Amino acid sequence: MTVLRGRGAPVPCKSSTQAFSRTCWASVGVNAGHAIARQRVQHRAQINRPSLRVAAASVPTKQVGVEAPTQNGAGLKAGKSPDTTGGQLTPSPNMQNPDVYNIEGEDWHKAALSMVVVGASGDLAKKKIYPALFALYVEGHLPEYFTIWGFARSKMSNEEFREYIGQSLSCRLTDKGSCEGKFESFLERCYYHPGQYNNRDDFAALSEAMTQPEKKRKTADRVFYLSIPPSIFTQVAACASDAASSPTGYTRVIVEKPFGKDSESFRQLSTDLYQHLTEDQMFRIDHYLGKELIENLTVLRFANLIFEPLWNRSFIRNVQVIFSEDFGTEGRGGYFDEYGIIRDVIQNHLLQILSLFAMEPPVSLDAEDIRNEKVKVLRNMSPICMEDVVIGQYRGRGNKQGYLDDSTVPEGSLCPTFAAVACFIDNPRWDGVPFLLKAGKALHTKRAEIRVQFRHVPGNLYKNRMGLNMDQTTNELVIRIQPNESIYLKINNKVPGLGLNLDVQKLDLSYKTRYNKHLPDAYERLILDVINGDKRLFIRNDELEAAWDLFTPILKEIEQKQMAPELYPYNSRGPVGSHYLAAKYGVRWGDMTDNPEEVI
Repeated sequence: MTVLRGRGAPVPCKSSTQAFSRTCWASVGVNAGHAIARQRVQHRAQINRPSLRVAAASVPTKQVGVEAPTQNGAGLKAGKSPDTTGGQLTPSPNMQNPDVYNIEGEDWHKAALSMVVVGASGDLAKKKIYPALFALYVEGHLPEYFTIWGFARSKMSNEEFREYIGQSLSCRLTDKGSCEGKFESFLERCYYHPGQYNNRDDFAALSEAMTQPEKKRKTADRVFYLSIPPSIFTQVAACASDAASSPTGYTRVIVEKPFGKDSESFRQLSTDLYQHLTEDQMFRIDHYLGKELIENLTVLRFANLIFEPLWNRSFIRNVQVIFSEDFGTEGRGGYFDEYGIIRDVIQNHLLQILSLFAMEPPVSLDAEDIRNEKVKVLRNMSPICMEDVVIGQYRGRGNKQGYLDDSTVPEGSLCPTFAAVACFIDNPRWDGVPFLLKAGKALHTKRAEIRVQFRHVPGNLYKNRMGLNMDQTTNELVIRIQPNESIYLKINNKVPGLGLNLDVQKLDLSYKTRYNKHLPDAYERLILDVINGDKRLFIRNDELEAAWDLFTPILKEIEQKQMAPELYPYNSRGPVGSHYLAAKYGVRWGDMTDNPEEVI
């Protein structure tokens, strides 16, 4: 490896007074420093990063008459594919700069991909996973040689299964021209294999079926998406690892939340999975981290000079992370009642967003560097006190049923459908700044957003023109994750005219009006990241351990003391207690006035 020493060799620069000006020397020094930093990151990644490819023992294969189609639906031809890359690895098209993220590439001219959706007959697979895969296929983001295998207990033929998932596939308006002719070619790549989740022989038979289209490629990579209840994660991981791992390529497993119900159950689940999988093989998915605005969060902060100097306790008064839905459990109360809103939303979605927002600048964009900083945030958080938690449960209003009116909910359930939590991070950057997390069902709006409220202007010259409530004129940065994705900054501005009147206006970036393109679904981004081996947006084991350690004491106290949630009407602003919690820290919830349905 070439190392630049000192400021590097002199570089001739044109100057009217001397051959080498100070500006020229400074330029050489900056460029040399950047080169050294890049080389150190690359060198460290080469010597420290474990291999992402884990091969398992090969299983016997037999011909099953399955022929994998190419992009146009025809069968794959035998023989080698021409290598048009000059020996370079070719990641899938979304990885424009794999070196930026230190991603190990795959040569998709020589490799086949088999995607296995375990639990393929379920709602998640039908409504999210297969539509995401279809969108990736339409946009050309999947490798040339790929097949998708559905695995579940239901008895279905390939044709019946294709008809079943075909009902959920649709073309986006922006993709109409290139999409409509690809339904059949995509479905021809989809197969179904019935079997029991705890039966090794069924997974061995699945592996034999996958081998047929894979064998014409030098490498066969396999991804298993566990779209199943967590109670059978370990059984499936054991069978897939022992009987269906790829003998020639990588084997990766996507694990859906919930990852346990508390610290103890999480550690047990983690221990069980580690008996069959390595950390490199596991991709713990939180679909909120795949949202466009979350992906943009680090760019907004670290690629814009104006934000980083303000990103601390000296300028930020409070941070709010808000998640609200304007509908209830709608027949899913049985599942929801096992977990509640804290486990279902706050402990994972909102806490992950908080850690990304509050982390220190990472050494690089490498996944491990980013996740190291997220873990530090979680470990620096103060224990949560019951005095800083408000729980609620929606009741019926008008023709809207309450939570307890749902026939799938146990009678007299105390499960919270709303929670607000005040958190604090004990480090020099955030000491004393309240982070308010709020999530609820059957509220007045549907939204997910981050609201950053800045401190008042000291010695404000215009305070007499701003009214008595200074909170309403405080600068606020809003990152709206959904709906109508946008970023806007509230500022105080002079109303045009001869007098001196002030009002609050927004400097806004609305994705819908600024970018003439469809935003990819979170599952599209995350599935593609798994294929490419990019773990930046996936949760590491120690992150989950720190998150559960933070919330387990509160969850146990709520359940052991059988605390009754405060009732609030359907489609209201939530329990009154949440407003008292915010007022306790001198905060006013920012979502009380803005309408997220408006295009900003």
